[in-house]
Amino acid sequence: MLIAGFPAGAWGTNCYLVAPAAGEECVIIDPGHQAAEGVEETLRKHRLKPVAVVLTHGHIDHVASVVPVCGAHDVPAWIHPADRYMMSDPEKALGRSIGMPLMGELTVGEPDDVHELTDGAALKLAGLEMTVRHAPGHTKGSVTFGLPEAADVPPVFFSGDLLFAGSIGRTDLPGGDMAEMLDSLARVCLPLDDSTVVLSGHGPQTTIGRERATNPYLREVAAGQGDGGTAAPRRGM
Repeated sequence: MLIAGFPAGAWGTNCYLVAPAAGEECVIIDPGHQAAEGVEETLRKHRLKPVAVVLTHGHIDHVASVVPVCGAHDVPAWIHPADRYMMSDPEKALGRSIGMPLMGELTVGEPDDVHELTDGAALKLAGLEMTVRHAPGHTKGSVTFGLPEAADVPPVFFSGDLLFAGSIGRTDLPGGDMAEMLDSLARVCLPLDDSTVVLSGHGPQTTIGRERATNPYLREVAAGQGDGGTAAPRRGM
């Protein structure tokens, strides 16, 4: 399996390209702010052909390049219906007043072809089967994508802004909810095997085992304690 990722734009959002191997079809995950050039470079480097863009949630730092990437390759975008409005109205998603400047070079809107994600779906794209889990808390339509263990790699978990190395996504923007975040951590993350590699929306990769042992939020959820507290700074837009 080939997984190529890079941080993009003002928010350092991780964009991933996933394929069975070099020279094959691929899926693009979260092409955010200023990600289009990095996507094209990665496609050329690994001789990949994109078949879809899939989105962990609708915040502008994860979707800003969806329109140009989908348009350049005539591929659909997949997003949870609860976050779909954010592609066309990022200011509302961030609690900003209509008309306030939002990095004016951005082109917002939906690509020509949009499909909606559902919890538990098995998304079969580019020779891959990705398991979709609805994981609200950071946004109402946040999802994660899971890939099963393969011959050359352990299970992989694209967590979006649900789980980070040492922390979790913020819950103070419109649609954020700490109770939902804790439920998603318990329901989606805790059942995963310790060997599962976590590739998140921001920051370095980690594993479920490492986070189970050291992440203060995941440890509190596992222990059934508290409300997540303020043990570590939370990330994401």
